[in-house]
Amino acid sequence: MNHAQQLGEAKISSLLIKFSVPAVIGMLVMASYNVVDRIFVGNSISGSLGIAGITICFPIMLITMALIILVGIGANALVSIRLGEGNKNEAEHIIGNAMFLFIVISLSITVLGLAFLDPMLQLLGASENVLPYAKEYMQIILLGTIFQSTSFGLNNFIRGEGNPKMAMYTMLLSAVLNAVFCAVFIFGFGMGVGGSAIATVLAQVCSSLWVLSYFFSNKSSLKIRLKNMAPNKAIITKIITLGSAPFLMQLAASLVTVILNISLMKYGGDIAISGIGIVTSIQTLILMPVIGINQGSQPIIGFNYGAKKYDRVKEAFKLAILASTVLAIIGFIFVEIFPVQIVELFGKNINKELMDFTVYALRVFFMMLPIIGFQIVSANYFTAVGKPKQSAFLNLSRQLIILIPAILILPLFFGIHGILFSAPVADFVASIITGVLIYKELKQLDDKHEERLSAQDIAP
Repeated sequence: MNHAQQLGEAKISSLLIKFSVPAVIGMLVMASYNVVDRIFVGNSISGSLGIAGITICFPIMLITMALIILVGIGANALVSIRLGEGNKNEAEHIIGNAMFLFIVISLSITVLGLAFLDPMLQLLGASENVLPYAKEYMQIILLGTIFQSTSFGLNNFIRGEGNPKMAMYTMLLSAVLNAVFCAVFIFGFGMGVGGSAIATVLAQVCSSLWVLSYFFSNKSSLKIRLKNMAPNKAIITKIITLGSAPFLMQLAASLVTVILNISLMKYGGDIAISGIGIVTSIQTLILMPVIGINQGSQPIIGFNYGAKKYDRVKEAFKLAILASTVLAIIGFIFVEIFPVQIVELFGKNINKELMDFTVYALRVFFMMLPIIGFQIVSANYFTAVGKPKQSAFLNLSRQLIILIPAILILPLFFGIHGILFSAPVADFVASIITGVLIYKELKQLDDKHEERLSAQDIAP
């Protein structure tokens, strides 16, 4: 049974394990980029100001990732549906156009980012003390954008064609090399944030070469062909349409981070920026496995939806919800029990003020963590089945409609506490909205399944 046949015929629970476990490991590995960078930087000559510098740069990195996700997830959802329809040639044409978009996006980000770096960092809330660290870090990261796009973007298609283990190995290779290079440049050569950035780019270069070698070898059933890289307006439009929901979610996350950093600087200064930098690192580490479950379920849901096997679509979705919720609860318990030990990873000599703030922020930010898995998987279910409008609405409802107003309004009454409580408020309200929409969607899925069964009974 080939990879595509497995998606349509193998047991759903076995498929979810096969696809999600490597994806979870891969996303944990991906999350380790930020965590490892900040742990090494926090224990280096740069200290807490170095962490603040990386935190200030985070919105730019989120925008870059948003554009990669726009193409990667949008194209991969389309590839999964085409494979479900048995159209391999069209799937390869989609991958070729995605590669073209990765190149154009990467070069644009590098050129524009370097040209306007100083004003961007100042706009993002960099203080006079933090600006040199942020600039040193971001200049190097921008030069490596093409390698990040190739590595992370094309890795979606390795998973989408039914080879999740190879996708996991790509992420693992990149993270291990990043950690090794960080140790060499930061502790071996005595560098700070600049050493961390160099380590990240070098790791992405190696990962990029690994991914490209896969698609040009006999291991891949789908190939990157030069003729397919000629831009096709219809394909690019479909890619952007399907990728718009996760793209807008990531873009909204960048906007949230900008507003959050500016508010933190206003109400808490560099201490608050550094503390939230640590909190967001831990948040990424906890949520990446949930996103891994989501990525693992996407080709299963997309393929079976394309093949009109709606009972399998519903089963895959429900199992993904269960698995992601369990992971979120485990993360919640861990943060509640070991907050001090978690913060100490980012520097043994962290002062008491920063320690107290960060521990408090961890507990407040993660109050609604147990329901996050449901919200993330449900919102991105719509992307997997080719319904980007619903997915975009659900993703943006949390970020733009609820969270940003909360960050702007609550501090007026509660100061820094209002900023921290804005996150659990947004999580709770967004989950209620998601529950209503997903209930209606599952009812429609049941109706389609019944119609298909009736048609089969009538057919001679």
